[in-house]
Amino acid sequence: MTESRMPFRAEVSRLLDIVVHSLYSEKEIFLRELISNASDACDKLRYQAITQPELMADDAGFQIRIAIDKKARTLTVSDNGIGMSRDELVENLGTIARSGTSAFLEQLAASKEKPDVKMIGQFGVGFYAAFMVAQTVEVISRKAGSEESWEWTSDGKGEFSVEEGEKKERGTDIIVYLKQGEDEFLDPARLHTIIAKYSDHIAIPIMIEGEDKPANRASALWLRPKNEITVDQYKEFYHHVAHAFEDAALTIHWRAEGKIEYTGLLFVPGMKPYDLFDPKRRHGVKLYVKRVFITDEAEGLVPPWLRFLRGVVDSEDLPLNVSREMLQNNPMLAHIRRGVTRRVLGDLNKFAEDKDAYAKFWDNFGAVLKEGLYEDADYRPDLLKLLRCRSSAVEGLTSLEDYVGRMKEGQDAIFYICGDNAEKLLRNPHIEGFRAKGVEVLLLTDTVDDFWPSAVGEYQGKALKSVTRAGQDLGKIKADEKADKKDEARDEKQAGDLASLIALMKLTFGEAVKDVRSSDRLTDSPVCLVADEGDLDIHLERFLKQHNQIRTPSMRILELNPKHPLIMMMSERAKAQPAPAEAGGATDALKDVAWLLLDQARLVDGETLSDPVAFGQRLGEVLGRVMKAA
Repeated sequence: MTESRMPFRAEVSRLLDIVVHSLYSEKEIFLRELISNASDACDKLRYQAITQPELMADDAGFQIRIAIDKKARTLTVSDNGIGMSRDELVENLGTIARSGTSAFLEQLAASKEKPDVKMIGQFGVGFYAAFMVAQTVEVISRKAGSEESWEWTSDGKGEFSVEEGEKKERGTDIIVYLKQGEDEFLDPARLHTIIAKYSDHIAIPIMIEGEDKPANRASALWLRPKNEITVDQYKEFYHHVAHAFEDAALTIHWRAEGKIEYTGLLFVPGMKPYDLFDPKRRHGVKLYVKRVFITDEAEGLVPPWLRFLRGVVDSEDLPLNVSREMLQNNPMLAHIRRGVTRRVLGDLNKFAEDKDAYAKFWDNFGAVLKEGLYEDADYRPDLLKLLRCRSSAVEGLTSLEDYVGRMKEGQDAIFYICGDNAEKLLRNPHIEGFRAKGVEVLLLTDTVDDFWPSAVGEYQGKALKSVTRAGQDLGKIKADEKADKKDEARDEKQAGDLASLIALMKLTFGEAVKDVRSSDRLTDSPVCLVADEGDLDIHLERFLKQHNQIRTPSMRILELNPKHPLIMMMSERAKAQPAPAEAGGATDALKDVAWLLLDQARLVDGETLSDPVAFGQRLGEVLGRVMKAA
């Protein structure tokens, strides 16, 4: 019998260290996780046996068995499910193939705070919880349909071994060798308490050795009447189906009747899964047919922008022998998808009435929900009701309906700006004129925000407009009294004639900008760059450039604030020159300042300077002139 020893992947080693040394308060959940995994193994075999009935020929009744050996101090959890091959043991128990796992665990390791078991649960790796109570864990497994069995062993300290086993039946035995001081898990009464608390909903009998009756009710929770299900039972079913440790933010349980009948029990997680933005965009909803597990990868069951959902959909009408390939274009599944989507959106709309709870939900999943605004026009009206954004006018989040209710007299558009950080956007020059007139601007900071406003176009007849585009007419919007007084105070200073300065700047910049013009959007900053009406939004173009989607950036328009002291002085200097083409010493100085202002506008927008050396030289020249004049 050959034994192979191999190390855990780095992520598993770090996770085990956290589990063993930090999670002391909830040790009993290890049994819940082992039972949950055993249930999943039985579900998978039940599905495969629909097309391969020979896999279950020797044992058609599913069971989860728990055996206690007080002398050896072992607790064994066994199932007669799908089982694992040697490669599957190595892959499933030695690796965590999850997007973002490594970075998250490094962050946890650097944190001074004690990790929360809820955070560990994001990875669906509850098997490792056994090491909270175990000095050694053995896993003996035989895959259904195979003649071979394999034994996996580890003390959780960095490596594991795999060798041939001697298991005669299909399924998996997990043998937990308990540490000293963990004798409570050798008491049948204690095991009954844990099973009743965490695993009563498991739809497979859980038998404790030596007892005649199952320790759980062994019926599908989602098929029970809602008035017979307690809050705790819902909670523990969520923990089971989502492999989660935190509580769900929202529970949605209903039965659809009519031409197509199905039952749904879905949950919105209380925490953001760390694979939420995995490119595969997989959801977490299991599909059952007449209580038989079919798949947890039914692509058409829920739209990708609801992929944060966890739970079960059980159909009465789909055929039991439906394959995953047949599901992709199945009209019944499409009908179920529409029903599920409508129900979830409706319940989220009710959930939104609790502003604090909904704000937490939106922080976790708003970016995903907004993907639907861009790609799914059928549900766009419902999603727009659920949309929440940060704003320049109010604390916290606002809905579009509330925004429209606060619009100024004469305002005919919903204004927004895209960026990476709401606080930085509040200081962005592009919104100065809007804030001065009391015009609200939505602050959009998710990547998807670069795309959905152009797809949506308008809300309640109000166009969605980016403030970084040229042509935003603020003149027709009536300002509030404070803004009027501020404008009157500014108007007392003569702005001067910008014509000469604009002409000089156009000649100076040449092809570096599309145009130079006066601005009514600026109050405190001297200049800003804006996109022309037909061009891409500045933030979107930068995103596409970073991802090599465009090579030649659009030319921008430089807008000048005619009331800014620097622009006023430059305007006076420009008027004093005979003509922009006859550049003398003073005009050379103006050119240097003009280039510096253009580079300043680029830096404010997050652009890189095309010629940093020239920027440094001009800055040195201008500072030298300032020092001489001082």
